[in-house]
Amino acid sequence: MTVRLARTLSSFALVLLVGACTNYYEIPIETPIRPKLDVSAFQRVLVAGFIAGGTEDVDGNLETTRLLRSQLRTKSDLRVIDTDPLPLMEVATEQNKENATALETGTGPATTTAPAQAQSTQPQQIKEEKDLDKFENLFANVEYWKKIGEEYQQPLIVTGTVLFTPTQRNSIVQREEEVYDSFGRRRVVPVRSYQERKGYTLRPKFVFIDGRTGTVMHSENFREEILYNANQTTPALSSYFELMDRLIPSFLSTLSSQKVKGTRILLQ
Repeated sequence: MTVRLARTLSSFALVLLVGACTNYYEIPIETPIRPKLDVSAFQRVLVAGFIAGGTEDVDGNLETTRLLRSQLRTKSDLRVIDTDPLPLMEVATEQNKENATALETGTGPATTTAPAQAQSTQPQQIKEEKDLDKFENLFANVEYWKKIGEEYQQPLIVTGTVLFTPTQRNSIVQREEEVYDSFGRRRVVPVRSYQERKGYTLRPKFVFIDGRTGTVMHSENFREEILYNANQTTPALSSYFELMDRLIPSFLSTLSSQKVKGTRILLQ
């Protein structure tokens, strides 16, 4: 009984204290988030390009390279190197042919343990995730990336894959509808309907490579999706940028400290 009484008095005192506060203020605060990578050893960053596929309406390699360079110029301390994206598709294809030949003839070590047949067979176009698998060994090619690093004064290298594909799905959509009862009184009720929706899915993989050694420092996969009503027409490029906007903060947090903004209430 004594404990319950003490709690009641404490609550009453808190109410009196809040009631006595005639003013309150919202104080903006910023909470720093430490980066995932220590890039203090680098002064320059090279967004080298991406192995991209999916829809032909968007050049995932060119658009991703441009966007990341633009973001890094304004939101990182690293100096961005301006150059044409590397022809990574061609490099990976040639590397796989050499690996296939090495495995067949036994004349030298291959950079991957995949079968020779899988090495030599390249998809004409990248349409889905499994088409990207045959290019993944490019990022483990230490000699190639070390050579690129030497050419550009040993920067941090950003590369990876980008898959931007159309998506179609039937799903339940909720909307609000006005209804009137027998007395003419209006009210709004939620209505669910099964609709066909179309949109896009973005699956980028960012690979961070040490330009001094050619080795992979970190890699991270992302997936974002956006759906529209079937009768809504949205340009593919607009959807691409909308999806990338969701991913950019996570990408930047890998390289540099970011600040999360919020507010606190101060009573007076």
